[in-house]
Parts: sequence; C-alpha cells; structure tokens
Amino acid sequence: MDLKRISFFILFLTFFMATAQEEPQGRQINIVYGANFTKDEAQFPGASIFSKDDERQVQFEHQGADLWCDIAIFYTKENRLKAIGNIRLQQGDSIEMNSGKMDYDGNTKLAKAWESVYLTNGQMNLTTDTLYFDREKQESYYNSGGKVVDSANVLTSEVGTYFMTPKKYQFQEDVHIDNPDYIIDSEQLDYYTTSKNAYMYGPSTITGEEYKIYCERGFYDTKIEQGYGIKNTRIDYDNKIIEGDSLYFDKATEFASATNNIKITDTINNGVIKAHYAEVFKAKDSVFATKRAVSISLVQQDSLYMHGDTLMITGKEEERILRAFRNAKFYKTDLSGKCDSIHFNEKTGITQLITDPILWNVDNQITGDSIHLLSDLETEKLDSLKVIENAFIISLDTISKTGYNQAKGKNLLGKFIENELKIIDLIQNTEVIYYVYNDDDELVGIDKTICSKIRLLMADSDIEDITFFVNPDGDIFPETELPPESRKLKGFVWRGEERIMSKDEIFDEDDNNIELVKIRGIDNPIDIDAEEEERQKNENDPVNARNVKAVKPKKTQVKKAQSP
Repeated sequence: MDLKRISFFILFLTFFMATAQEEPQGRQINIVYGANFTKDEAQFPGASIFSKDDERQVQFEHQGADLWCDIAIFYTKENRLKAIGNIRLQQGDSIEMNSGKMDYDGNTKLAKAWESVYLTNGQMNLTTDTLYFDREKQESYYNSGGKVVDSANVLTSEVGTYFMTPKKYQFQEDVHIDNPDYIIDSEQLDYYTTSKNAYMYGPSTITGEEYKIYCERGFYDTKIEQGYGIKNTRIDYDNKIIEGDSLYFDKATEFASATNNIKITDTINNGVIKAHYAEVFKAKDSVFATKRAVSISLVQQDSLYMHGDTLMITGKEEERILRAFRNAKFYKTDLSGKCDSIHFNEKTGITQLITDPILWNVDNQITGDSIHLLSDLETEKLDSLKVIENAFIISLDTISKTGYNQAKGKNLLGKFIENELKIIDLIQNTEVIYYVYNDDDELVGIDKTICSKIRLLMADSDIEDITFFVNPDGDIFPETELPPESRKLKGFVWRGEERIMSKDEIFDEDDNNIELVKIRGIDNPIDIDAEEEERQKNENDPVNARNVKAVKPKKTQVKKAQSP
C-alpha cells in the first residue's frame, strides 16, 4: 500500500470516528464510496471534499436513500452536503431524482436540487428547474414551473407538490393538462398518478373535441373523460349550453346531467329550458327536464313559457319535438292555457293540447276534447286553431260585466292574423248566445241561435260580426224576456279564476316549494384523499362497480355532482 492511500485511509477513519461521536446514530449521512478526498478551508471551511475517480462516482447513503454525484462537499458536523455534477438520488425501488446540483440536509432530510431536475417513480416523469424534496414528509415541490408526463397526460404548472404516499400531485397557478383528446386549464388541480383522476379547484376549463366544461370545483377521470363539476358550472355540448349548480358528464355514453338552478340554452333554436334536474343525451339529441321545468322560446318577439312536471325535447335541428307531461301549462302575453300534456312538433308546426285542455286568447276562453295550435313554418307565427269535439268559446260581456258571450259546436276552426284570433268557424250542431249593443253601448237584446255553422269575426277580442249558415233558428230576445237560467248554453263552465295571467302562474305551490338536493362540497371542501380511496375501492370491487353502474343516471348526478 503506497503512502498516498495510507494517508487517505487515516483521514477517512478519523473523519468517520468523529462523525459517529457527534451525530445521533442513524441520522448521520454515510459515505459509501469516497474516491478522491481533499479539503479547501478557504472556500469550504469545515468541509470534506470528495470527487469521483476513474472507476465510479462518489456515493452516499442516508436512511434508505442513496446519492451518487461527481463531486460532494460534505460538512460533517452539520450533517449536510453539497452535490455537484450528474447527481442521482435513489429512494427505494420507486423514486429516482437527477439534477446538476443538490443540497442535502441529513438532519431535516430535506434536499434542494437544481439545474435540469428530473424526478420519476416509474409511472411518471417530472422535470423542473428547481425541486425541493422533503424525505421526512415524503413530499417534493417546485415553485418555478414544472412539467409532469405520464402515460395519459402532459401536465404543467407554476407551482407543484408531489405527495409520494398517495401518489398525488397538487398543481397550482396556470395549471395545464395536454391530452390528445382534450385540454384542461385550472387554478389548482390535484392529480393521482395511479388512477389518472383529477380534482379541480377555482376557475377550471376542460375542452374536448365536442364539448367544453367550466366549473370552480370538480372531478374528472382523464382516462375515460368522465366527471362532474359544481359551483358556477357550464357545459357547451351538442349545440347546447348547460348551466347549473352541479353537472355530470360522460363522453362514452354521450350523456350529461345537471342538478339545481339549471339553464339549458339551445344555441340553434334560441330556446331555453330551466329546471332543477335535467339530462342531455347527445346521440338521441334529446333533453329531459323536471322539477319546476319550463321551456322558454321566442314567438314574434314575445316569449312563450311552457311548463310541465316533466319536459322532454327530442329530435335534430328543425325536427324538434317538445313534450310537457302532467299538469302542463303555457303562457304568452296574449295566449295561455293548460291541460294534462302538450305535444309540439317543430317540423309540422303543430302544438297539441291533450286531455282536458283550456285555452285563453286575450279574454276568450276556449275548451274542447282536444286543441291544436298551428304555426306558419316560414314565419313561425301562429296561423290557425283547431278544437276537436265539444268546442266551446266563452268571453265575459265587456259592457255589462255580468253576461257571457258564448258559442259552441262539434268542432272549431280559428284563424290568427298578426297573432290575434280574428276568424272563428264553429261547425256542426252550433249554438250561440250573444249580447247585442247599439252604437251608444245600449243593450239591444240577447241573440240566441242554433244552426249548422257559425262564423265569428273578432276585433279586440270581442265578437264584431256573426254569420249563421244553413237554416239558422233563433232570435234576439229582450233582456227581460230571457231569464238568467236561459242565458247559458248546455255545458257552460266559466273558468276565469284559472286563467294564467303571468309567466309565474304556470307554476303551482308544489313547484315553488321544491326542496333542492343538497350538493356536497359546494360550501366546504371535502377530503379528496378519502374520496379517491373510496372511488378506487368501488372500481376494484366488481360488486360495488356494478351497483354504481346500475344507479346511473338518477343516482349518479347526486353522487358525482359533489365537490372536492
């Protein structure tokens, strides 16, 4: 053994014994391979300097981690070192970090790495300029910009923390996920590297090929493009804008649902649906809505409000069919009505009021077994009216305010001119009672006539002229000669108290007192680590997975419309 090697051995032994005496057992950084040894008290007072030789790099070990580098400046008393050149820090079989320079403190187990930092756990790779690695907490973080790449996504942010035990990243400031099928931008996003699940906080946007989602809290499975959002949520989907307190989305089934304070805007037809629960099926081009559901559409610069316990819209552009089920009502400034259900076909322009329908046009009450409203397909204005079986029209006499003008027949055909009902034809078994006045608004008498057909010409919702066809039988009776019980036709029922006078009156007491579903996470954040653990448990358990699948979509919109 030459003199140089003997001197190094003595120095190394002295250094090792001093370290063992000064540091608690197990806390000291251990030298595995020192290679070349020297000191430079002027530049590095109190430090031992180790550098690689021709065979291998300098190697250190500390509590389950190994570090290799070209040069190490080791401060024995402080139990810390500076590593320079081709650094590799290996923790167990999973975590490896590479950099150009590193400071490592054996007492706090905190490492600071900079210059082309690269961290990997075998499933993802992190690159950044400067990275802090806290081995005590098993966390690493950066605050000067970083990029994470895994098998599914490329993620970038200004600030990021990697929690090694749950294998989770928490990204903050200008968070961006780039995937071949979509892009995510967020203020803060927690990302689990194993499941590829993302939890979003603050203004967040997910942009796919056929959809765009905005929320301020939410969850997204980046593998299958499925998730939910809460708090100021919106989806641009299938030419529709869906807004609500919570939204659920699944690309595979082409399905979206919304809960509480929903607004769905049809950007092609300029229609709007409002409700507290709704579903959108892209493949069927359909919308289902309930809980204070209302459809709002523009008719001749006037809004038409249509309500039912359930609303359903199906069909493609210009072939839409709208159905309002149970307790259906509608309101427009000069037209309102209600029935059990409403069926509107955009292609034919026909609106059907089905089962016990009643219609009010200004002051005229119209009833029958079935009522059809027909629109002009070119102008989209109301064109005509059909009342099929037991047609009956009633209006309060505007002068006396006590009598009622009435006309009835088997069927009724009406013609709208500039959205006002101008011509009414009553056909087969027709009867009329009409209060006749002179120019001074003095009552001349009460016309009571029967015939085969009657035509009424209307002006300002009053009967201006009556024409009787085919053997009319009747007369104008003085008021004193026609007793009150004879002034009403058989089947007369005045339902003026039911008339819908405003858009708010299409809703009944039950609609206005709906108790909204409480959406978890809107007011306070939840434990997303526990949420993720439960989610993975369900996915890994076939029984739970089947149960979760079985309750979609009714249950899912409540369960998935939760927030971090």
